Amino acid sequence: MKNSAKKFPLSQKYIDFINSTKNVTADFLEGTTASGKTTVGAGVKFMRMVSASPKKLHIIASKTTGTAEKNIIQQDNGILDLHLNAKYYGNGDKDNKLPHIKFENKIIYVLGYDNKDKWQNVLGSQFGCVYIDEINTADIDFVREISTRNDYLMATLNPDDPSLPVYKEFVNRSRPYKKYAKDVPKEIMSELTEEPVPNWRYWFFSFNDNLSLTPEAIEKKKLAAPKGTKLYKNKILGLRGRATGLVFNLEDKNIITLAKAKTFKFERFSAALDTSYSSSSPDTIAFTFTGITADRKCVVLDELVYNNADLKIPISPSDMPKIFVEFLEKNRSLWGFARDVYIDSADSATITECRKYKRLSGCIYNFIPAFKQTKIIDRIHLQSAWLASGDFLILEHCKNYIAELNIYSWQENKYAPEDGHDHCINSCQYAWLPYKTMIGSVTLEKT
Repeated sequence: MKNSAKKFPLSQKYIDFINSTKNVTADFLEGTTASGKTTVGAGVKFMRMVSASPKKLHIIASKTTGTAEKNIIQQDNGILDLHLNAKYYGNGDKDNKLPHIKFENKIIYVLGYDNKDKWQNVLGSQFGCVYIDEINTADIDFVREISTRNDYLMATLNPDDPSLPVYKEFVNRSRPYKKYAKDVPKEIMSELTEEPVPNWRYWFFSFNDNLSLTPEAIEKKKLAAPKGTKLYKNKILGLRGRATGLVFNLEDKNIITLAKAKTFKFERFSAALDTSYSSSSPDTIAFTFTGITADRKCVVLDELVYNNADLKIPISPSDMPKIFVEFLEKNRSLWGFARDVYIDSADSATITECRKYKRLSGCIYNFIPAFKQTKIIDRIHLQSAWLASGDFLILEHCKNYIAELNIYSWQENKYAPEDGHDHCINSCQYAWLPYKTMIGSVTLEKT
């Protein structure tokens, strides 16, 4: 590939991405905004694959040809900036009526997948390389059709509704290289479980992979998206989420320091446990310890989270009594005594083990099945009101609980939250549910 114009700094991950050209028939690039996916993906690796391809015809597809021109071809560090020998014919020419790029004796058609009549006219041929910009917004019929007509496919996507067919049929059938699997958020890795296609590769890129961004520029982008919104979840965290948005609106006022919490007068302490013993998912075993103050605030004071997928020796129900009691004793020393503690009522195995432990050891804690008479939607109503009024607070070190609140989303077209990203949330609810009438500025009349 000759006559490249500009150079810009590349992270080691991007260097490895560009150089992974053997035994790769598809690359799927997902991640945060401003991570460099389009610049490096389309402008560098895709053009390298076109250069190496024996075929003459190739495709760049975006929502419209105008979008492709603005975001891929003509922008700063776009294809024309990076490749001086690439010429763009936006209105076609005498030999090719469709918009196209001429590059090293190759033709790269530029298509808009919003217009079925136009892209159907092109897809009678076989192509060397195909680039699909924001494949999550593409016409799924176009993606299905073009996927069988190329030697190499590259697609970028911004995190979107994980129920979209493009995930099940394409993206979730790719796999990351082992070297970079740790960079993929657990929430996304748990979805990369469809039957894999050999040589389909998955890449997750974040702000930190774009070496052109200064720390100040990264911080500015983070501040531009309000926490607790779908925009923040998708663009800043790079997590998939439904268009209906987040369940909770977590604000800075809800997160406090340990020193601040030490100034409160607590009337009651409680603790709870929600479990998932799976070794093949991001689901967690979550402990929470909470306090209720004299002025009716609920404060999440501590958390402890395990994921069996991360452990060489997975935790089982028989291990839980010792772990739970150690967690309770630690917080008794720091805060106070929570005599009654709660365990997910659906987890009979853990409840049985904890009660057995109490009988045999004379343990001072009462292990009680969680009260679930209050429906999930009503719990959300209560907690949302407490968050808004400043009556629900979280110590800043409870990172897992804070992270869950920032990604917990509503189901599409249902007045119910998603069944996931909720183990700390559930654990905390089990802890405060028996004492809900003690929380909040307005006293509840009914229990």
